[in-house]
Amino acid sequence: MPTVEVRNLKNKKVGEIELSDAVFGAEFNESLVHTSVTNYLANRRQGTSATKTRGNVSGSGKKLWKQKGTGRARIASLRSPLWKGGGNVHGPQPRDWSYQIPRRMRRGALRSALSERLREGNIVVIDDFKVGEKTKEFFGTLVTLGLADKKSQIKTLIIDSLDNANLIRSSKNVQKVKVTNSFGLNIYDLLWHEKLLISKSAVEELTNLLFPARELRKAKKEAAE
Repeated sequence: MPTVEVRNLKNKKVGEIELSDAVFGAEFNESLVHTSVTNYLANRRQGTSATKTRGNVSGSGKKLWKQKGTGRARIASLRSPLWKGGGNVHGPQPRDWSYQIPRRMRRGALRSALSERLREGNIVVIDDFKVGEKTKEFFGTLVTLGLADKKSQIKTLIIDSLDNANLIRSSKNVQKVKVTNSFGLNIYDLLWHEKLLISKSAVEELTNLLFPARELRKAKKEAAE
């Protein structure tokens, strides 16, 4: 089992924690992660873009001139796509882009991404996120942890309980920082943010949530024997 340091908000080591191999020690599966990201981005699409066809634009349907004898090209109405202000041909219409992938694939992609972040050294386990409700105080904590300074800031994902109202309020106006909980974690946020700050309680929740069912059945069988 991989072991990582547990730090407080003053960036001092206060202990160690063992992480589950099944959740934080998985191999990186690039194709699985790509499939999960593509699914996430497709499900985020609103699908509300629309163009007007010749049946939707305003204008008379009267034939502008007779079919023959004028020497001009034949024309049906002002709403023809050939005319300025006419309808659009084969333009986008409202549609639902969302689709589902198996839960095992989604959770497998999360395990793969978490494990890769751990191998990169980009996961920091925090003892407890006890912060005030002031943004200045929260930003000072980021500076102490080495995640920000006056000129630059590292994209940071904080995983803790959403019941922590002070953490949510103080981080709301800080750019490149997102706060979520274990159940709201998604593959896109894991890949977009460079650093992960995870509370000890969130580590336990993630382990219980993402632990593979096959490994769980095997452990129960061994315990019964």
